[in-house]
Amino acid sequence: MDLTGKKVLIVGAGVSGFAAAEIAHKYGAAVTLSDAKAEKELPFDFAPLREMGVELVFGPQDERLLAGVDYVIVAPAVPVRIPLVQAAMQKGIRVLSEIELAQAVAQSPIFALTGTNGKTTTTTLLGRLLATKYGKAKTGVGGNIGIALSLVADKIGTGGAIAAEISSFQLEATQNFHPHVAAVLNLTPDHIIRHGSMDVYQAMKERIFAQETTGDFVVLNYDDVRVRGMQARVPQGVRVCYFSRTQDLNEGMVLVGDMLTLRWAGKEIPFVTTAELGIKGPHNVENALAATAMAYFAGCDPEAMRPVLRQFVGVEHRIEYFAQVDGVKYYNDSKATNTDSAIKALETFPGHIVLIAGGDDKKTDLTAFMQKVVERVDALILIGDAAKRFRAAAIAAGFPEAQIYAAGYSMPQAVQYAHTLAQAGQVVLLSPACASFDMYSDMAHRGRDFKRLVCALPGQVELPEDLVEKDGGHA
Repeated sequence: MDLTGKKVLIVGAGVSGFAAAEIAHKYGAAVTLSDAKAEKELPFDFAPLREMGVELVFGPQDERLLAGVDYVIVAPAVPVRIPLVQAAMQKGIRVLSEIELAQAVAQSPIFALTGTNGKTTTTTLLGRLLATKYGKAKTGVGGNIGIALSLVADKIGTGGAIAAEISSFQLEATQNFHPHVAAVLNLTPDHIIRHGSMDVYQAMKERIFAQETTGDFVVLNYDDVRVRGMQARVPQGVRVCYFSRTQDLNEGMVLVGDMLTLRWAGKEIPFVTTAELGIKGPHNVENALAATAMAYFAGCDPEAMRPVLRQFVGVEHRIEYFAQVDGVKYYNDSKATNTDSAIKALETFPGHIVLIAGGDDKKTDLTAFMQKVVERVDALILIGDAAKRFRAAAIAAGFPEAQIYAAGYSMPQAVQYAHTLAQAGQVVLLSPACASFDMYSDMAHRGRDFKRLVCALPGQVELPEDLVEKDGGHA
């Protein structure tokens, strides 16, 4: 894609839109960045873009923005169904996503994964594994993980590798995204409000491998029936490698006993045992299986990969142990924005959980989640828009009404309830099973506020050794 002298309209001034404006300008385009919100409502300093000469348009968007435009780049938060984007398509203007811009400027291969849950953990681990071959300076990690993929691709240049976390929102406007290795981790109901149905949501996910060609690879979760069936739509000539935590496959990334093992091309390559694996829980075994297979197909040496698999202990906001207060351990799982992810968090502990849940309700079915709450949770603290529906679902599932506490829209109140209720031998877990937007700007904002409040509690607060070493005692 040659952007020299082209007129580019970017719709949506979030992290991806801001980055797309920088990159498109760098490669010679005349850039307009538009957002339906007022500038004062957006958490960015737009002065650098103004200094570059990027035209900024805030507020109502109409078709006049499309005059003379060659490309429209859509930010992930912007559905392609909005009138401005539909008008661009009707006029024959090429509409693309920011990850396709990243593809256009990338000079190193992209290794991309998607799924409903586990994306950030798996992408971060994949980046660490890729660094064993390409080196830290030439290994990029970006996408839905919080760093725009186009910025990462531009920075890495030639001779490196890019690990990319990709969401269904990013894939919605995608036509030509082409990773060398793609993976789909799992598929459970999520973002149905955006996509309209589970089938459309799945179709968006499948776009991650739709443009692959001979010599590329797809890594699919055999244990997830929907994902397993995606093999039928993998392009001809692309090799499919299944991973499975439960099945003894003749070929694929599997557990042999408790050893993570790749069976491929007549070889059987052992990596580490589940006990040695730095990230814990059955869901993290699946994440490690996927990342290991992807890194192997990227050319990484198994001998160099094994220490990384042992040492990597996870990412912030995903079942993150960060403090102990008066003998009670606190875990931040703010990244659990749907029920399936929250169920996996509950399954990590044998029980005796004081759970903080709720937030911006996605209206997904709560039956399986509340069954797990009944099994594992001693006290349920509810916050945000979802609190009323969650309370009714918990009672319907048989959870004792007397053990449900309403904290409203106050995280401080929720933390105080947890501190008062929890005793040594229990754990306090923030695993909302909801988005954060009713109370916070994003899930990271929510998770960090939770950690801040816990670390400010009265009593004996103890931090994990790695936090004390890295952060001087502050979470």
